[in-house]
Amino acid sequence: MTPEEQNKPLSVYRLLPSMREFQLLCFDNSLVDVMRWQLGGSRGPHPTVFSAAWGGDTRWRKSDFPSGNPSSPALSRRLADRLGDDLRAGGRLLPVHIDAADTRPRGRDARGDEYFLYLVERAVDCLDQEKSSPPDQLGRIRTSVFRPDAVPTELPAFRPTQFPTAVCWNGWMVERLAEFLGDQLETRLVWSQDPKRTAHPDPWGF
Repeated sequence: MTPEEQNKPLSVYRLLPSMREFQLLCFDNSLVDVMRWQLGGSRGPHPTVFSAAWGGDTRWRKSDFPSGNPSSPALSRRLADRLGDDLRAGGRLLPVHIDAADTRPRGRDARGDEYFLYLVERAVDCLDQEKSSPPDQLGRIRTSVFRPDAVPTELPAFRPTQFPTAVCWNGWMVERLAEFLGDQLETRLVWSQDPKRTAHPDPWGF
């Protein structure tokens, strides 16, 4: 995080792959183990085995940010090589096994088919519960208000202790990701310190 980024108003986002013509990864039940680990306070050994298959028209390009699951972002080797050092400050990049039926075009570098699940390790008590909405039946918090002094701004991403299956991204990291990903990325503002900015009405919805 640069000094210039530190001087900007704090903002927190949910990130999703865009709905444009990109192939996305469809995970099996391995993500259930991630959510159990998150809901259990992130104690004990974390999951290490993840399996997925590509979905979407095979003529479309494979997304570098191919999962919209709020608990388990995924990213390409290309993105990991570019921003991996920043990302590792908040968690681990764990390899994803992709169905062997998903063959790559001839001549494509095998490293281009490597993908990682980003396991965000830090759960932080930074929500203002009096100003935030209560969790719904699925544990989602529709309106989140964060305590600025408690937001872990040094991390690229974190999880609120009151909603531990939700990966929240700090604004400075979102800017870096958006610069790299362009139209592959959808950003939903969860909260901002800037009162002129309006949060997404349902950031954790589908």
